[in-house]
Amino acid sequence: MPTILILNGPNLNLLGTREPAVYGASTLADVEAGCTAHGQRLGLAVECFQSNHEGALIDRIQDAGRRFKAGELAGVVFNPGAFTHTSVALFDAISAVHPMPVIEVHISNVHAREAFRHHSYVSPAAAGIVVGFGTDGYRLAIEGLAQKIQAGA
Repeated sequence: MPTILILNGPNLNLLGTREPAVYGASTLADVEAGCTAHGQRLGLAVECFQSNHEGALIDRIQDAGRRFKAGELAGVVFNPGAFTHTSVALFDAISAVHPMPVIEVHISNVHAREAFRHHSYVSPAAAGIVVGFGTDGYRLAIEGLAQKIQAGA
């Protein structure tokens, strides 16, 4: 069974309590449980990791790239949170592990929010992007990643 990584960035540990009008009522634990269940329905094992620290996310991406090359990991679904709009280092990390597919996901529609959220440093390195579908976006991202895995992309 192929394994995928669900990677979450800063403040996503506050889901369920942080701005529920924007991010919904689901907790990170709810999101992770939903990702695991949906992955299993698609024949994928799911690992989850969240950090508020950019370096820890970079370390996970680099490790995921090593595991991808070893055939141990099939790809990543990544919500970089606010680092989306600030981190060239995350772009570099994702670019460095190409061709491992990384699907960028955002709970809110970042393009309908503050202007500083309209630019993503991560998107140019991502294999796909899911934006604005609430926590259902993770399910959509997993499906997109599963299609890429099946296609060998």
